[in-house]
Amino acid sequence: MPAEFIEVSEALKMIRENIKSPDPIKISISSAAGLILAEDIYSLRDVPPFNQSSMDGYALNFEGYNQHNTLKIQGLAQAGLAEQIPLQAQNTCRIFTGAAVPPGADTVVMQEKVDILDGKLIIKDSNILAGQNVRIQGSEAKKGELALEKGSLLNAAAIGFLAGLGIHELMVYPMPTISIILTGNELQQPGLPLSYGQVYESNSYALRAAIREMGILNVDVFSAEDDLKILTEVLAIAMQQSDLVLLTGGVSVGDYDFVIRAAEANGVEQVFHKIRQKPGKPIYFGKKGDRYIFGLPGNPASVLTCFYEYVYPAIELLSKREKDLIRMNAILETDIKKSAGLTQFLKAYFDGKTVKDLKAQESFRLSSFAKANCLIKLDEDRIEYKAGEEVEIHLLPSF
Repeated sequence: MPAEFIEVSEALKMIRENIKSPDPIKISISSAAGLILAEDIYSLRDVPPFNQSSMDGYALNFEGYNQHNTLKIQGLAQAGLAEQIPLQAQNTCRIFTGAAVPPGADTVVMQEKVDILDGKLIIKDSNILAGQNVRIQGSEAKKGELALEKGSLLNAAAIGFLAGLGIHELMVYPMPTISIILTGNELQQPGLPLSYGQVYESNSYALRAAIREMGILNVDVFSAEDDLKILTEVLAIAMQQSDLVLLTGGVSVGDYDFVIRAAEANGVEQVFHKIRQKPGKPIYFGKKGDRYIFGLPGNPASVLTCFYEYVYPAIELLSKREKDLIRMNAILETDIKKSAGLTQFLKAYFDGKTVKDLKAQESFRLSSFAKANCLIKLDEDRIEYKAGEEVEIHLLPSF
């Protein structure tokens, strides 16, 4: 293998070293789902801000109940009612879920556990405890305490929690903007007539779907003919509007492979080109300031393999999530032979214990990728693996 080819681990190391974390931005909490929090959030108030009923029932003073056994029903406490009327020890108050517990009351008994007789409450629950069915003021969060740490993923629960604190804006790390550039005169869009010599374009559809699974919904797609001047101009436009540009095809050393030269013409600094791996040896990575370029092979299975192994962690770094595919060991079901000198990624299926490599491993074939839920990683210096031994697998995000 020529000296300019680098190892898989070296490529990943160079990606991590060259990608700069994004600057945080302030956005509405309603738009923050899936992003990473860029600041510590402290509670501005107690939550709940008052003692709150967790049930429909009757509020009472527990000691008063022990003294009087039956309590006179007096008053009504509804959720959202601001008026607070103190409750006497010999009385009880009808109360609803979410309502403030009246001053003087400390316990709520469920409505299913009582009888009403002559305007008095008779409790049928012999196991009633003081404080039962009352959410204590500040039990969710106390004023001034750390509610959510910087670096937290803003999932549905985190968004709901912060909204419950009254937070309406957040400092977050934004998702990167992404463009895809398709190269190749042979490409035709699905749904249009296919002429002899043409193939239907699938790479942009696969890449947009994979990116969408990461929470990035808007991706610009450009097409460029196999012409250096045209590709250079299209790349310049994509770099102006996107943090990350993915090119498919034209990244090798053929007469019509112009990606490297178009990148150079746009002032892109090459970080690496060519990895000792199969599929996807000619993958390219470059940068210009805070703009990043990946040149991916044209074959569909190579495109997706390189996306998951290199572009996926790059996007995670650019969004400050900084995670990777889940890597683990699994028992191999079948014998595997491979060439020495290349790390190989095989489309495979993992059943929770054992992993099986799938048929149709060629780089142009997506039928096996459509059935795969992981990639088997085979070491560069190994040529043979036996059924029953452990191999490293990388779980695909949809697993």
